[in-house]
Amino acid sequence: MRKILYSVVLSVIALCGVVLNAGAEEKFYAITVSNDWNEPKENEPVVLNIKELQCGFEVKSVIVMEGNNEIPSQIDDLDGDRRMDEIAFVVDLPPSAVKTFHVVVSSDKMQKEYPSRVYAEMLVSDKNGKHVPIISLTIPGTSNIYNQLHHHGPAFESELTAYRIYFDQKQTVDIYGKFNKGFEIEESQFYPTDEQLARGFGDDVLRVGGSCGVGALKGWDGAKATHIEPVKSRTETILANGPVRTVVDVIATDWEYQDNILQMRVRYILYAGHRDCEVQISFDRPLQKELFCTGVQNIIGSVSYSDHEGLVACWGTDWPVNDTVKYAKETVGLATCLPRELIRSEIPDKVNYLYQVSAEGKSGFTYHIMFTSMKETFGYKTPDAWFEYSKKWKESLLRPCKVTVNK
Repeated sequence: MRKILYSVVLSVIALCGVVLNAGAEEKFYAITVSNDWNEPKENEPVVLNIKELQCGFEVKSVIVMEGNNEIPSQIDDLDGDRRMDEIAFVVDLPPSAVKTFHVVVSSDKMQKEYPSRVYAEMLVSDKNGKHVPIISLTIPGTSNIYNQLHHHGPAFESELTAYRIYFDQKQTVDIYGKFNKGFEIEESQFYPTDEQLARGFGDDVLRVGGSCGVGALKGWDGAKATHIEPVKSRTETILANGPVRTVVDVIATDWEYQDNILQMRVRYILYAGHRDCEVQISFDRPLQKELFCTGVQNIIGSVSYSDHEGLVACWGTDWPVNDTVKYAKETVGLATCLPRELIRSEIPDKVNYLYQVSAEGKSGFTYHIMFTSMKETFGYKTPDAWFEYSKKWKESLLRPCKVTVNK
């Protein structure tokens, strides 16, 4: 049976014009993905841990086949050791469906390039105002480079939405809304010109101020959210930039918080075809009784929804920037979804709808964030529609597809 499967996979690869290096080591896997939900799954992420595959060699490239069709995939080095850690691709599954994908991993370093469905950039401005791309930046905690970075930190987008992370003590998640699906950040660099706006480009749609924006993790002092300070250093890095996902790390070292010193990494992962973003929080050791908070900004005059079990959303209208002459008010919906077991209380402050969270004995936790802009031709136009979608989104997160690996 193994010989038959091997021959079938080789035949399919040859049919698709993919050439394997004759001197390379390869292994073949059948990946079964099951959708047990009664709703379809679109662009469902499939992530394979390369170490757990036990390949027996250093993996440098991958091919993923769905039947006779090769589908885009990527391999990522997520810990900076120059060795690949994860394989990622996205799949579509009808309700209650099962699909099998054939994955070939190879020691050949020639990873195939695919048209990208995501984009990420971080830009620093030189003394002449030219914006220079960078991949990673570390600064002392006493330094301020916020205004030297063109859009104040890394920005990343899918076809639907775009985010940016502030490179300062706020570490706020800010958002860029689009009229139409597509990619804009490389051209607009988060600040579209009048000519680009006339062509239908989107724009910054939220004035976040000192809030948590959309789901930025904050400290909690018992009455309000606090920023990530003081710290010894801050680092922000674009770890992966397509074609299937972007991965951005935000690291704070020696954060002096609640009588402790924390080493914290916040990782943002945005997949192709997604408006929501996965947020992975990790620490260098198990947490004690530290209490954090996150949620969504309380936009002036907004209405909100909470299920009191980890989902919080809001809908509101405000000027996106301080210039109220050139720019019009924007209407957006925000949402954050946390695992129920993290929740300790639900206490808002003046500028945020918040959950207080802790994870005693654990070295990290994961949650999700998302937003919509009412300018979207493909989005949501009322608070009721947004809140209903947010509930459905949470249900989908609680029903991930099952992934089974077979050699």
